[in-house]
Amino acid sequence: MADTANRRKKALSIGRFLEEHKGIDTKVLDVNGQSSWTDYFVITTVGSNAHLQGLVRQLYEFLSENEIEIRRKHRQVEDTGWIILDCNEIVVHLMDAERREFYDLENLWFQAKSLYSSKSS
Repeated sequence: MADTANRRKKALSIGRFLEEHKGIDTKVLDVNGQSSWTDYFVITTVGSNAHLQGLVRQLYEFLSENEIEIRRKHRQVEDTGWIILDCNEIVVHLMDAERREFYDLENLWFQAKSLYSSKSS
């Protein structure tokens, strides 16, 4: 139980970090029970490729400082508009607005419980 609370706390801290660093419409979803490979999605929209690159760099530092392991680090952030960071039980999605609207992860995982949302409904 303590491990679950710790993972949840980490996911929420990532969500708040992204919001503080200008992530747009940041959400933390609890997909435990719907996904066999992760417990939480953290999703945010970036304003540009430069914003994406800077946010990834800052997020790497934040994750390292908070002892959150990244399974595979991107050596160079390419201009794909979507970066996924696999932190084992937490998967972080940094997406441009076009890809976020197209893939619509929140509706794809509609049964997930929303734990955090930076955007007022």
